[in-house]
Amino acid sequence: MKFFSAIDRYILRLVLMPMLGVFVLAASLLMLDKMLRLFDFVAAAGGPVGIVFKMLANLLPEYASLAIPLGLMLGILLAFRKLATSSELDVMRAVGLSYTRLLRVPYILALTLALLNFTIVGYLQPLARYYYEQLDYELKSGALGAAIKVGEFTTLKDRVALRIEQSQDDGRRLIGIFARVADKKGQVLSISAKEGSFLALRNAPDTIILRLSEGQIIQDVPGELPRVLSFTRHDLPIDLPAIERFRTRGANGEQREYLLPQLLSIGWNKSLPKAQRVSSQADFNFRMVEVMMMLLLPLLAVSLAIPPKRSTSSLGLFVSIVMVVAYHKVNQYAADVAALGKVSPLLGLWGPFLLLAALILWMYYRVAYVPGGQAIGWLEKGFETVAKRFKMLLRRHRKGPIMLPDPGPQTSAQPSEGA
Repeated sequence: MKFFSAIDRYILRLVLMPMLGVFVLAASLLMLDKMLRLFDFVAAAGGPVGIVFKMLANLLPEYASLAIPLGLMLGILLAFRKLATSSELDVMRAVGLSYTRLLRVPYILALTLALLNFTIVGYLQPLARYYYEQLDYELKSGALGAAIKVGEFTTLKDRVALRIEQSQDDGRRLIGIFARVADKKGQVLSISAKEGSFLALRNAPDTIILRLSEGQIIQDVPGELPRVLSFTRHDLPIDLPAIERFRTRGANGEQREYLLPQLLSIGWNKSLPKAQRVSSQADFNFRMVEVMMMLLLPLLAVSLAIPPKRSTSSLGLFVSIVMVVAYHKVNQYAADVAALGKVSPLLGLWGPFLLLAALILWMYYRVAYVPGGQAIGWLEKGFETVAKRFKMLLRRHRKGPIMLPDPGPQTSAQPSEGA
Protein backbone atom coordinates (compact mmCIF):
# COMPACT_ATOMS: atom_id res chain seq x y z
CA MET A 1 0.00 0.00 0.00
CA LYS A 2 1.35 3.41 -0.96
CA PHE A 3 2.10 5.84 1.81
CA PHE A 4 0.40 8.63 -0.15
CA SER A 5 -2.93 7.51 -1.53
CA ALA A 6 -5.22 9.44 -3.86
CA ILE A 7 -7.10 10.78 -0.84
CA ASP A 8 -3.86 12.09 0.66
CA ARG A 9 -2.99 13.89 -2.55
CA TYR A 10 -6.50 15.29 -2.72
CA ILE A 11 -6.28 16.61 0.85
CA LEU A 12 -2.85 18.06 0.09
CA ARG A 13 -4.28 20.06 -2.80
CA LEU A 14 -7.15 21.29 -0.65
CA VAL A 15 -4.80 22.38 2.15
CA LEU A 16 -1.95 23.81 0.12
CA MET A 17 -3.70 26.56 -1.83
CA PRO A 18 -5.53 28.30 1.07
CA MET A 19 -2.47 27.84 3.28
CA LEU A 20 -0.21 29.65 0.81
CA GLY A 21 -2.88 32.26 0.18
CA VAL A 22 -3.31 33.05 3.88
CA PHE A 23 0.45 33.12 4.39
CA VAL A 24 0.99 35.59 1.54
CA LEU A 25 -1.99 37.72 2.57
CA ALA A 26 -0.98 37.93 6.24
CA ALA A 27 2.66 38.70 5.44
CA SER A 28 1.66 41.30 2.84
CA LEU A 29 -0.69 43.11 5.22
CA LEU A 30 1.97 43.26 7.90
CA MET A 31 4.60 44.42 5.40
CA LEU A 32 2.40 47.12 3.87
CA ASP A 33 1.54 48.58 7.26
CA LYS A 34 5.20 48.71 8.24
CA MET A 35 6.27 49.98 4.81
CA LEU A 36 4.17 53.12 5.12
CA ARG A 37 5.66 53.89 8.52
CA LEU A 38 9.20 53.29 7.27
CA PHE A 39 8.71 55.55 4.25
CA ASP A 40 7.54 58.37 6.53
CA PHE A 41 10.42 57.75 8.93
CA VAL A 42 13.10 57.64 6.19
CA ALA A 43 11.69 60.72 4.48
CA ALA A 44 11.73 62.65 7.75
CA ALA A 45 15.33 61.56 8.43
CA GLY A 46 16.42 62.44 4.92
CA GLY A 47 17.80 58.98 4.17
CA PRO A 48 17.91 57.03 0.89
CA VAL A 49 14.72 55.30 -0.21
CA GLY A 50 16.51 51.99 -0.78
CA ILE A 51 17.06 51.59 2.95
CA VAL A 52 13.31 50.99 3.37
CA PHE A 53 13.48 47.74 1.44
CA LYS A 54 16.55 46.59 3.37
CA MET A 55 14.72 47.17 6.64
CA LEU A 56 11.64 45.35 5.34
CA ALA A 57 13.80 42.39 4.31
CA ASN A 58 15.06 42.14 7.89
CA LEU A 59 11.47 42.14 9.15
CA LEU A 60 10.49 39.18 6.98
CA PRO A 61 11.59 36.48 9.49
CA GLU A 62 9.53 38.06 12.27
CA TYR A 63 6.43 38.32 10.09
CA ALA A 64 6.96 34.81 8.73
CA SER A 65 7.02 33.37 12.25
CA LEU A 66 3.52 34.82 12.75
CA ALA A 67 2.10 34.08 9.30
CA ILE A 68 3.26 30.45 9.04
CA PRO A 69 1.17 29.10 11.98
CA LEU A 70 -1.84 31.14 10.90
CA GLY A 71 -1.57 29.92 7.30
CA LEU A 72 -1.17 26.30 8.41
CA MET A 73 -4.21 26.36 10.66
CA LEU A 74 -6.51 28.16 8.23
CA GLY A 75 -5.37 26.01 5.32
CA ILE A 76 -6.31 22.80 7.17
CA LEU A 77 -9.51 24.31 8.54
CA LEU A 78 -10.76 25.52 5.15
CA ALA A 79 -9.88 22.20 3.52
CA PHE A 80 -11.81 20.09 6.05
CA ARG A 81 -14.65 22.60 6.07
CA LYS A 82 -15.02 22.12 2.32
CA LEU A 83 -15.01 18.35 2.77
CA ALA A 84 -17.67 18.62 5.50
CA THR A 85 -20.03 21.01 3.71
CA SER A 86 -19.87 18.99 0.46
CA SER A 87 -20.56 15.68 2.32
CA GLU A 88 -17.24 14.26 1.07
CA LEU A 89 -16.13 13.87 4.67
CA ASP A 90 -19.15 11.68 5.43
CA VAL A 91 -18.26 9.43 2.50
CA MET A 92 -14.66 9.11 3.67
CA ARG A 93 -15.83 8.27 7.16
CA ALA A 94 -18.32 5.71 5.80
CA VAL A 95 -15.55 3.79 3.99
CA GLY A 96 -13.56 3.46 7.22
CA LEU A 97 -11.22 6.49 7.14
CA SER A 98 -10.85 7.98 10.61
CA TYR A 99 -9.97 11.57 11.38
CA THR A 100 -6.53 10.42 12.53
CA ARG A 101 -5.94 8.79 9.14
CA LEU A 102 -7.12 11.90 7.30
CA LEU A 103 -4.69 14.02 9.33
CA ARG A 104 -1.64 12.25 7.88
CA VAL A 105 -0.90 14.94 5.27
CA PRO A 106 -1.76 17.89 7.57
CA TYR A 107 0.66 16.55 10.19
CA ILE A 108 3.42 16.11 7.63
CA LEU A 109 2.94 19.75 6.69
CA ALA A 110 2.80 20.75 10.38
CA LEU A 111 6.08 18.98 11.19
CA THR A 112 7.80 20.49 8.15
CA LEU A 113 6.62 24.01 8.92
CA ALA A 114 7.42 23.56 12.62
CA LEU A 115 11.03 22.79 11.72
CA LEU A 116 11.07 25.79 9.40
CA ASN A 117 9.63 28.02 12.12
CA PHE A 118 12.14 26.64 14.61
CA THR A 119 14.96 27.69 12.27
CA ILE A 120 13.42 31.11 11.83
CA VAL A 121 12.78 31.96 15.49
CA GLY A 122 15.97 30.27 16.68
CA TYR A 123 18.51 31.56 14.20
CA LEU A 124 17.22 33.86 11.43
CA GLN A 125 14.95 36.14 13.43
CA PRO A 126 17.57 37.16 16.06
CA LEU A 127 20.11 38.09 13.37
CA ALA A 128 17.52 39.92 11.28
CA ARG A 129 16.33 41.84 14.34
CA TYR A 130 19.89 42.97 15.08
CA TYR A 131 20.52 44.10 11.50
CA TYR A 132 17.23 46.01 11.52
CA GLU A 133 18.22 47.85 14.69
CA GLN A 134 21.63 48.58 13.16
CA LEU A 135 20.07 50.10 10.04
CA ASP A 136 17.72 52.13 12.22
CA TYR A 137 20.64 53.46 14.25
CA GLU A 138 22.72 54.31 11.19
CA LEU A 139 19.77 56.09 9.61
CA LYS A 140 19.20 58.23 12.69
CA SER A 141 22.91 58.99 13.13
CA GLY A 142 23.46 59.93 9.48
CA ALA A 143 25.86 57.11 8.66
CA LEU A 144 23.76 56.15 5.63
CA GLY A 145 24.24 59.46 3.93
CA ALA A 146 21.25 61.33 5.24
CA ALA A 147 20.75 64.41 3.07
CA ILE A 148 20.75 68.00 4.24
CA LYS A 149 17.17 69.21 4.16
CA VAL A 150 16.52 71.91 1.56
CA GLY A 151 15.26 75.21 2.90
CA GLU A 152 16.26 74.51 6.52
CA PHE A 153 19.32 75.30 8.60
CA THR A 154 21.50 72.29 9.36
CA THR A 155 24.12 72.38 12.10
CA LEU A 156 27.25 70.28 11.67
CA LYS A 157 29.49 69.66 14.68
CA ASP A 158 28.10 72.80 16.43
CA ARG A 159 30.44 74.94 14.33
CA VAL A 160 28.94 75.13 10.86
CA ALA A 161 25.40 76.23 10.02
CA LEU A 162 24.35 75.51 6.45
CA ARG A 163 21.28 76.38 4.42
CA ILE A 164 20.54 75.45 0.81
CA GLU A 165 17.70 76.95 -1.22
CA GLN A 166 17.44 74.38 -4.02
CA SER A 167 18.91 71.01 -4.95
CA GLN A 168 19.11 69.65 -8.50
CA ASP A 169 20.55 66.55 -10.22
CA ASP A 170 20.02 64.38 -7.10
CA GLY A 171 22.03 66.72 -4.91
CA ARG A 172 24.97 67.15 -7.27
CA ARG A 173 24.07 70.80 -7.93
CA LEU A 174 23.19 73.12 -5.07
CA ILE A 175 21.68 76.56 -5.63
CA GLY A 176 21.42 79.44 -3.17
CA ILE A 177 23.91 78.50 -0.44
CA PHE A 178 24.46 80.24 2.87
CA ALA A 179 27.03 79.04 5.41
CA ARG A 180 28.10 80.38 8.76
CA VAL A 181 31.41 79.07 10.12
CA ALA A 182 32.76 79.87 13.60
CA ASP A 183 36.10 78.89 15.16
CA LYS A 184 37.34 78.66 18.73
CA LYS A 185 38.85 82.16 18.62
CA GLY A 186 35.50 83.79 17.96
CA GLN A 187 36.05 84.48 14.27
CA VAL A 188 32.89 84.10 12.20
CA LEU A 189 32.67 83.66 8.42
CA SER A 190 29.34 84.34 6.72
CA ILE A 191 29.45 82.88 3.23
CA SER A 192 26.87 83.19 0.48
CA ALA A 193 27.21 81.62 -2.96
CA LYS A 194 25.13 81.22 -6.08
CA GLU A 195 25.95 77.55 -6.64
CA GLY A 196 27.96 74.76 -5.09
CA SER A 197 28.53 71.01 -4.81
CA PHE A 198 29.89 68.51 -2.31
CA LEU A 199 33.17 66.69 -2.98
CA ALA A 200 34.55 63.72 -1.04
CA LEU A 201 38.20 63.30 0.01
CA ARG A 202 39.81 59.88 -0.29
CA ASN A 203 42.42 60.48 2.42
CA ALA A 204 39.99 62.11 4.87
CA PRO A 205 36.66 60.26 5.03
CA ASP A 206 35.51 62.41 7.97
CA THR A 207 35.85 65.64 5.95
CA ILE A 208 34.00 66.81 2.84
CA ILE A 209 34.63 69.82 0.60
CA LEU A 210 31.83 72.24 -0.25
CA ARG A 211 32.97 73.83 -3.52
CA LEU A 212 31.27 77.24 -3.91
CA SER A 213 31.13 79.50 -6.95
CA GLU A 214 30.26 83.19 -7.42
CA GLY A 215 29.77 84.44 -3.90
CA GLN A 216 30.94 86.61 -1.03
CA ILE A 217 32.60 86.06 2.34
CA ILE A 218 32.05 88.38 5.30
CA GLN A 219 34.83 87.90 7.86
CA ASP A 220 33.93 89.10 11.35
CA VAL A 221 36.85 89.19 13.79
CA PRO A 222 36.29 90.40 17.39
CA GLY A 223 37.69 93.91 17.82
CA GLU A 224 38.07 94.58 14.08
CA LEU A 225 35.90 95.88 11.29
CA PRO A 226 34.21 93.18 9.14
CA ARG A 227 35.87 92.49 5.80
CA VAL A 228 34.02 91.53 2.63
CA LEU A 229 35.64 89.31 0.00
CA SER A 230 34.24 88.29 -3.37
CA PHE A 231 35.24 85.01 -5.01
CA THR A 232 34.70 83.08 -8.19
CA ARG A 233 35.41 79.71 -6.60
CA HIS A 234 36.03 78.80 -2.98
CA ASP A 235 36.52 75.41 -1.29
CA LEU A 236 35.07 75.19 2.21
CA PRO A 237 36.19 72.12 4.24
CA ILE A 238 33.49 70.74 6.54
CA ASP A 239 34.23 68.24 9.30
CA LEU A 240 31.56 65.59 9.60
CA PRO A 241 30.35 64.68 13.10
CA ALA A 242 31.89 61.53 14.52
CA ILE A 243 29.53 58.54 14.42
CA GLU A 244 29.75 56.00 17.19
CA ARG A 245 29.84 52.36 16.31
CA PHE A 246 26.66 50.40 16.82
CA ARG A 247 26.44 48.20 19.86
CA THR A 248 27.28 44.50 19.77
CA ARG A 249 24.50 41.97 19.30
CA GLY A 250 22.59 41.27 22.51
CA ALA A 251 23.97 44.27 24.39
CA ASN A 252 21.78 46.52 26.57
CA GLY A 253 19.57 43.61 27.56
CA GLU A 254 18.42 42.72 24.03
CA GLN A 255 18.01 38.99 24.69
CA ARG A 256 15.88 38.54 21.57
CA GLU A 257 19.00 39.04 19.43
CA TYR A 258 20.68 35.90 20.79
CA LEU A 259 20.52 32.57 19.01
CA LEU A 260 18.99 29.59 20.81
CA PRO A 261 22.35 28.02 21.79
CA GLN A 262 23.44 31.36 23.20
CA LEU A 263 20.24 31.65 25.22
CA LEU A 264 20.85 28.19 26.65
CA SER A 265 24.41 29.01 27.66
CA ILE A 266 23.39 32.31 29.25
CA GLY A 267 20.22 31.12 30.94
CA TRP A 268 21.89 28.30 32.87
CA ASN A 269 25.22 29.96 33.57
CA LYS A 270 25.16 30.62 37.32
CA SER A 271 28.16 32.96 37.12
CA LEU A 272 26.06 35.58 35.28
CA PRO A 273 23.66 37.99 37.01
CA LYS A 274 20.27 36.54 37.89
CA ALA A 275 18.34 39.14 35.90
CA GLN A 276 20.19 38.23 32.72
CA ARG A 277 19.71 34.50 33.30
CA VAL A 278 15.98 34.87 33.98
CA SER A 279 15.47 37.04 30.90
CA SER A 280 17.29 34.49 28.70
CA GLN A 281 15.25 31.61 30.10
CA ALA A 282 12.01 33.51 29.44
CA ASP A 283 12.93 34.24 25.84
CA PHE A 284 14.08 30.65 25.23
CA ASN A 285 10.84 29.16 26.58
CA PHE A 286 8.77 31.70 24.65
CA ARG A 287 10.31 30.61 21.36
CA MET A 288 9.89 26.93 22.17
CA VAL A 289 6.19 27.13 23.10
CA GLU A 290 5.50 29.08 19.91
CA VAL A 291 7.02 26.26 17.87
CA MET A 292 5.40 23.46 19.87
CA MET A 293 1.99 25.08 19.45
CA MET A 294 2.17 24.32 15.73
CA LEU A 295 1.90 20.58 16.47
CA LEU A 296 -1.56 21.18 17.95
CA LEU A 297 -2.87 23.28 15.07
CA PRO A 298 -4.08 20.36 12.88
CA LEU A 299 -6.21 19.03 15.75
CA LEU A 300 -7.59 22.50 16.47
CA ALA A 301 -8.34 23.12 12.78
CA VAL A 302 -10.26 19.86 12.35
CA SER A 303 -12.17 20.41 15.61
CA LEU A 304 -13.43 23.80 14.46
CA ALA A 305 -13.80 23.06 10.74
CA ILE A 306 -16.84 20.78 10.90
CA PRO A 307 -20.12 22.70 11.31
CA PRO A 308 -23.31 21.12 12.70
CA LYS A 309 -25.38 18.96 10.37
CA ARG A 310 -27.47 20.85 7.81
CA SER A 311 -25.53 24.02 8.67
CA THR A 312 -22.91 26.13 6.92
CA SER A 313 -21.92 28.14 9.97
CA SER A 314 -18.45 29.69 9.79
CA LEU A 315 -18.22 30.38 13.52
CA GLY A 316 -15.35 27.90 13.87
CA LEU A 317 -13.21 29.98 11.50
CA PHE A 318 -13.66 33.05 13.67
CA VAL A 319 -13.04 31.11 16.91
CA SER A 320 -9.82 29.56 15.56
CA ILE A 321 -8.32 32.95 14.67
CA VAL A 322 -9.28 34.39 18.06
CA MET A 323 -7.76 31.41 19.91
CA VAL A 324 -4.43 31.53 18.05
CA VAL A 325 -4.02 35.31 18.30
CA ALA A 326 -5.10 35.38 21.96
CA TYR A 327 -2.68 32.57 22.83
CA HIS A 328 0.17 34.44 21.13
CA LYS A 329 -0.62 37.57 23.14
CA VAL A 330 -0.79 35.56 26.37
CA ASN A 331 2.65 34.14 25.59
CA GLN A 332 4.06 37.60 24.98
CA TYR A 333 2.67 38.88 28.28
CA ALA A 334 3.91 35.81 30.16
CA ALA A 335 7.38 36.19 28.62
CA ASP A 336 7.57 39.85 29.69
CA VAL A 337 6.46 39.02 33.23
CA ALA A 338 8.88 36.07 33.43
CA ALA A 339 11.74 38.25 32.17
CA LEU A 340 11.15 40.54 35.16
CA GLY A 341 11.46 37.57 37.52
CA LYS A 342 7.86 37.81 38.80
CA VAL A 343 6.94 34.29 37.67
CA SER A 344 8.83 31.18 36.69
CA PRO A 345 9.33 30.88 32.89
CA LEU A 346 8.30 27.22 33.04
CA LEU A 347 5.05 28.00 34.86
CA GLY A 348 4.23 31.22 33.01
CA LEU A 349 4.80 29.85 29.50
CA TRP A 350 4.33 26.08 29.65
CA GLY A 351 1.30 26.32 31.96
CA PRO A 352 -0.93 28.05 29.35
CA PHE A 353 0.44 25.68 26.70
CA LEU A 354 -0.61 22.60 28.68
CA LEU A 355 -4.05 24.06 29.38
CA LEU A 356 -4.58 24.87 25.72
CA ALA A 357 -3.27 21.44 24.67
CA ALA A 358 -5.77 19.75 27.02
CA LEU A 359 -8.60 21.89 25.61
CA ILE A 360 -7.66 21.09 21.99
CA LEU A 361 -7.37 17.35 22.71
CA TRP A 362 -10.80 17.38 24.36
CA MET A 363 -12.28 19.25 21.38
CA TYR A 364 -10.74 16.76 18.94
CA TYR A 365 -12.01 13.82 21.01
CA ARG A 366 -15.54 15.24 20.90
CA VAL A 367 -15.46 15.55 17.12
CA ALA A 368 -13.59 12.33 16.26
CA TYR A 369 -14.89 9.79 18.78
CA VAL A 370 -18.24 11.02 20.10
CA PRO A 371 -21.13 10.31 17.66
CA GLY A 372 -22.62 13.63 16.63
CA GLY A 373 -20.23 15.46 18.94
CA GLN A 374 -19.34 19.10 18.38
CA ALA A 375 -16.38 20.95 19.84
CA ILE A 376 -18.27 24.22 20.16
CA GLY A 377 -21.84 22.94 19.91
CA TRP A 378 -23.07 25.13 22.75
CA LEU A 379 -21.50 28.16 21.09
CA GLU A 380 -23.09 27.24 17.77
CA LYS A 381 -26.54 27.02 19.42
CA GLY A 382 -26.08 30.36 21.14
CA PHE A 383 -24.88 31.96 17.91
CA GLU A 384 -27.84 30.49 16.01
CA THR A 385 -30.30 31.83 18.60
CA VAL A 386 -28.79 35.30 18.46
CA ALA A 387 -28.79 35.23 14.64
CA LYS A 388 -32.49 34.26 14.52
CA ARG A 389 -33.49 37.07 16.87
CA PHE A 390 -31.41 39.53 14.90
CA LYS A 391 -33.14 38.45 11.65
CA MET A 392 -36.54 38.86 13.29
CA LEU A 393 -35.64 42.39 14.36
CA LEU A 394 -34.51 43.20 10.82
CA ARG A 395 -37.76 41.91 9.37
CA ARG A 396 -39.84 43.96 11.80
CA HIS A 397 -37.75 47.03 11.01
CA ARG A 398 -38.30 46.58 7.25
CA LYS A 399 -42.06 46.06 7.60
CA GLY A 400 -42.43 49.03 9.93
CA PRO A 401 -44.88 49.40 12.82
CA ILE A 402 -48.30 47.77 12.46
CA MET A 403 -51.05 50.44 12.12
CA LEU A 404 -54.48 49.63 13.48
CA PRO A 405 -57.54 50.79 11.47
CA ASP A 406 -59.27 53.96 12.59
CA PRO A 407 -62.52 52.98 14.38
CA GLY A 408 -64.11 56.36 13.63
CA PRO A 409 -65.96 58.63 16.07
CA GLN A 410 -67.12 56.79 19.14
CA THR A 411 -70.60 57.41 20.64
CA SER A 412 -71.62 56.42 24.06
CA ALA A 413 -74.51 53.95 24.12
CA GLN A 414 -77.64 55.31 25.81
CA PRO A 415 -80.16 52.94 27.33
CA SER A 416 -83.41 53.08 25.42
CA GLU A 417 -86.61 53.89 27.22
CA GLY A 418 -88.97 50.98 27.15
CA ALA A 419 -92.19 50.07 28.60
